[in-house]
Amino acid sequence: MACGPKISPAVQTPTLKYLYKMFSIWEQETVLRPQDVVIAGGGFAGLWSAFHLRRRYPKAKITIIEKELLPSGASTRNAGFACFGSLGELVADEAELGTEDMQRLVELRYQGLRQIEKWIRPGRIDLDWCGGYELFPPGQLSLERLENDIDHINKTLQPITGKRRTFRDVSKKRARFGFGHTEHLVFNKLEGALHSGRLAAELLQQLQASGVRWLPGVAVTAFTELSGGVEIRSSAGFALRSRYLVVANNTAAGTLLPEIEVTPARGQVLLTSPIEGLPWRGTFHADEGYYYFRNLGNRVLLGGARNKAFEEERSDERSTTPLIQGELERFLDEVVLPQRKGTYRIEHRWSGIMGMGTEKWPVLKAVRPHVVAAVALGGIGVAVAPEAGKRVAKLIEL
Repeated sequence: MACGPKISPAVQTPTLKYLYKMFSIWEQETVLRPQDVVIAGGGFAGLWSAFHLRRRYPKAKITIIEKELLPSGASTRNAGFACFGSLGELVADEAELGTEDMQRLVELRYQGLRQIEKWIRPGRIDLDWCGGYELFPPGQLSLERLENDIDHINKTLQPITGKRRTFRDVSKKRARFGFGHTEHLVFNKLEGALHSGRLAAELLQQLQASGVRWLPGVAVTAFTELSGGVEIRSSAGFALRSRYLVVANNTAAGTLLPEIEVTPARGQVLLTSPIEGLPWRGTFHADEGYYYFRNLGNRVLLGGARNKAFEEERSDERSTTPLIQGELERFLDEVVLPQRKGTYRIEHRWSGIMGMGTEKWPVLKAVRPHVVAAVALGGIGVAVAPEAGKRVAKLIEL
């Protein structure tokens, strides 16, 4: 297998030659040696791209460059959903995108979730196919409309999942769960939960064991196209030659690939103290997926409400705001735990930054002869990234 062009004084640019003088011969011939693929971004899009590249090219030289010490954009700062999609979300997607494109998006998620189960032992990442529920408030839709939507979406998804009844009405459970402002409850048996931090750590451990290099705390700042490859500049003062560059970082995409529009979307989350006798477990959605909550042991993890302030939440600042956190607390008190107000406290709050494209479909394509983009996973990267990485790997020929 070719390992990329050799770097010699005769072909070095003045800047690259200067940068190389900063490093020892040992560093130049190990850490800074030419690569087959450099991946900018160590979140799930980058990790799964590296995973499938390693399977496709067992001897390739692959490096992941991650600007943070942790992959903290959204991959390890989410709510830990193995997200198939709720009924209300899929009905809205079909109305916006059309039936075929809605099916394509569901298939991308479904195949991605199956890959997680295939390649990672469930116990190592707390993967639990607990099923998911969606809450519908009084007056949002009639029982007849609900039954029609369930029947239609089930038939539409059967060619993808092989299941006759992905969604079903389980409104009889409302009283047992104790939710407020809820008229209908729909169950989805293909939804699950996992520990996204352990998933990222497990993938990274497997990749490093296979020889993939991990360079944290370094940002890719620019690249230059060369004959047969690229020269990649970094914030740490070094440059790498590589046959391919995969841009898997939403923030970097805006700088490195200005033709791709990726809008930041902040997702805020809170976590309660333990709640004695929590009457439900599983994953839950409301308002077309804009609100989502689950149990974490006997605590409640709740996130979302971005639709209450779209403009303010188009931010790449990893902070929480009184407006969204206040709305999450209102939803917690009035809908999730209406009989428990005052019996718990909020123990933790955080946020993560998702990448949204101009369409709901992620950007997975070659944008230059030796540059591939894997960005804008739309807030469902846990589910989408495994299949996205597989498709990225197929775009690279070594």
